[in-house]
Amino acid sequence: MNRAGTSQHVAAARTRAFGATATFAAVTILVVAAPAGANPNTVNPIPGLNGTSGLPQLPGPANAVAQATGMLSANRTQDQNVLGTDLGIMWDNGNGQILTAFGDSAGLGIPNLLAGSIWSWRSSTLFRSSDRDLYDGMTFDSTPRDFLGQSKELIPSPKIPFVEISRIPTAGVSVDGVQYLSLMSVKTWGDPGKWETNFSGLAVSGDNGENWIEAPETNRPNADGNRNFQMSAFMKDGGYVYQYGTPPGRGQLAYVARVPERDIRDLGKYEYWNGGEWKKGDVNAAAPIVFGGVGELSVQYNQYLGQYLMLTTDDANSVVMRRSPTPTGPWGPPEVLVDTRELPSAYGAYIHPWSSGPDLYFLTTVHSNYNVLLLHTSLAR
Repeated sequence: MNRAGTSQHVAAARTRAFGATATFAAVTILVVAAPAGANPNTVNPIPGLNGTSGLPQLPGPANAVAQATGMLSANRTQDQNVLGTDLGIMWDNGNGQILTAFGDSAGLGIPNLLAGSIWSWRSSTLFRSSDRDLYDGMTFDSTPRDFLGQSKELIPSPKIPFVEISRIPTAGVSVDGVQYLSLMSVKTWGDPGKWETNFSGLAVSGDNGENWIEAPETNRPNADGNRNFQMSAFMKDGGYVYQYGTPPGRGQLAYVARVPERDIRDLGKYEYWNGGEWKKGDVNAAAPIVFGGVGELSVQYNQYLGQYLMLTTDDANSVVMRRSPTPTGPWGPPEVLVDTRELPSAYGAYIHPWSSGPDLYFLTTVHSNYNVLLLHTSLAR
């Protein structure tokens, strides 16, 4: 460690190694003793990183702004019993807030299977933010809580290997004041970067993410063309919700569908891009729109560039950005924002919807401390 301190090992739902996932292993949470009189939120929370700010010193083009979650983040998510978590899928709730859904979240607690496991393992949690001044970090305002007072699991999961080990959020969108969250039912974690799902489907909230119910009519079984939409990214554009999909795991191809916003729960109304035109109701018609391997996806129209942007990871596990003049492509070559050699164990890249001008903000997970960073890059380059 680069500062005096101690480390504690906290059992957690799973670990996502360098492009990997594994079930119910140990997550190392670094607890650093702050110097006398120091602000504990400025002490380095990430093992093995350089610099005095406590954030990774990256050569560019992206730079770390702040740690969003974890014991030493300014958000103090440990107060909601979220010591470690990943992902960070963001969307505008249509009422002045950004909702952020996280994946498997680890906390401390007494044995309580009703709370998710003996270590308060929750497959998903959610935080709300109205912070528009992202240059110094992203402040969370509130979180849905369970009867224990901790950030609650959005959709329960039995956490049984080869049945359903977890129910992980992959995309979120707001339509007419109703919140929709796409989740994948993970059957089992496999080799690094590989996992299998039972199905994907939507959960719905009418109270700003406080409570969620499943919409089983939206379930896509992991078979045939529906396999290509087990993981998703949502984007609203021109009255449609675009759903960018991949099979489970990383290093996959990407596909795209769209549906009128009002019909988001009707799979029969979805249209699939076959490389030349939209085919309604035929999931098997979807053709790849991105080659070369992608991981978790985030897509958004960027007003500054007048282009659509896609953030993901490549086959080397670097965070990359692609550009396109249309929602279907052609998508340009990957531009490396975070080189895996500079920030090993990073994965996931989710665009902050309120990024504006040349400033692009996004969340990325660093597995080495199993928490999420807010990063920034300038598009004026």
